Amino acid sequence: MTIMPATEPARYQFGELLIAGEWRGGNAGTTYADIDPYTGQTLVEIGQADAGDVDAAFAAAADAQRGWSETTPSTRAEVLRRAADILVARKSEVVDWLIRESGSVRTKAELEWSAVRAILIEASTLPSHAHGRIIPGDIPGKEHRIYRKPVGVVTVISPWNWPLHLSSRAVAPAIALGNAVVLKPASDTAVSGGLLLARILEEAGLPRGVLNVIIGDNKVIGDLVVLHPASRVISFTGSTPVGRRIAGLAATGLALKKAQLELGGNNPLVVLDDADLDQAVRIAAFGRFLHQGELCVSANRIIVEEGLYDRFVEAFVEHVRGLRHGNPDDPATSIGPIINHRQLAGLQRMIEEAHADDAVMRLGGPAEGLVLPAHVFTDVTERVRLGKDEIFGPIAPVLRAHDEAEALRIANDTEFGLSSAVLTRDLARGERFAHRMEAGMTHINDLPAVDLANMPFGGEKNSGLGRFGADGVIEDFTTQHWISVQHEPRSFPF
Repeated sequence: MTIMPATEPARYQFGELLIAGEWRGGNAGTTYADIDPYTGQTLVEIGQADAGDVDAAFAAAADAQRGWSETTPSTRAEVLRRAADILVARKSEVVDWLIRESGSVRTKAELEWSAVRAILIEASTLPSHAHGRIIPGDIPGKEHRIYRKPVGVVTVISPWNWPLHLSSRAVAPAIALGNAVVLKPASDTAVSGGLLLARILEEAGLPRGVLNVIIGDNKVIGDLVVLHPASRVISFTGSTPVGRRIAGLAATGLALKKAQLELGGNNPLVVLDDADLDQAVRIAAFGRFLHQGELCVSANRIIVEEGLYDRFVEAFVEHVRGLRHGNPDDPATSIGPIINHRQLAGLQRMIEEAHADDAVMRLGGPAEGLVLPAHVFTDVTERVRLGKDEIFGPIAPVLRAHDEAEALRIANDTEFGLSSAVLTRDLARGERFAHRMEAGMTHINDLPAVDLANMPFGGEKNSGLGRFGADGVIEDFTTQHWISVQHEPRSFPF
């Protein structure tokens, strides 16, 4: 049970970057207006960073990391535990920023807050888990010690859809393991994706320079952030095309970097003919329309076996018809605004193409500002855009599969392999089906959107490289140093 403080602390103020422990404006000479996507109100204006600010952030991180890595595991763990306590004390403030800046409905904002708290608590356990080992070898008298050490400086580039969550899941474990971080959040969510986390960690006692947050135009600083030689690892969450480019830059810059990439998803939700219909409808509706479908692990394609298809469609359309769209601050709202006009325009083009591809719109309507009501299409195949591309909006394609074998074929017929789900009353059948799905994660009788701080989160195929979660981040944010000790003289042939 979470115990809230009797009085809330004074709210943080934003408008500046965090570089070398100093809150200051960027030097690019341009200002970014951070907009509430529902009201159109400017929440804050932020002076953007230039190349000099990027250099200063990485220099500060490299300098601070040396001292931070020498602190005891309990010292680093305590900072993260305090950060979790501060998150609790500032819950209403955090939830409010997620609603106003990212268009989160209140339910989603509460879920994100809870996920970030779990991330901070899980990260606080990592400092004592990054242990080395001694390995036997074939050289007489030699001892082989394998030390696990922080990589140094980690670059984190995070997206706008679950901004605090997707920044925290890289930043918190990176600093827990003795690294320093330069974080570049998406400009659309500069506060909830970066500056808010920085304030919380600063209040928790994180030393100056261990975390630096820069906001800026990708055309000005994007490549500089990726290529900066002070960093050994890049953790990026975003689209597959951008992830491919980042991976290429990471391999060709002056300093060869490890890339941890969580990219696009075309996640199937497979409803087999023996599934519980009511439960399937609720899972599909929540899995597709959570955060307006702006979610990498959303149920992007709903694939229903023919024996249940017609009944599922009728029940699903009726259920979705009852979802309220509009003001994200209203607790009754299920679907809030799309993040910006560019994203909305892309969704509207997708709807136009669906009509041209002879898909049948069972539910829909025009956008109201940036709020796009729920759309449901049937007669969709895996050959058309709506059936094969990541949607990232409140549009649900329902695909018919003639049998279980075809459902599996359709589910795997994609370049992506992030998450997946299968619904059935027969758990043994579900397990057999799950093992044949080509994805990093498969959930039986649940939605694809499951993310727990201690589980290996990541995908196969073009959905990325590496895993988030305890074991994955230890592997990605530390390096191994083999030190051997020859205890007795060796003999050599010459």
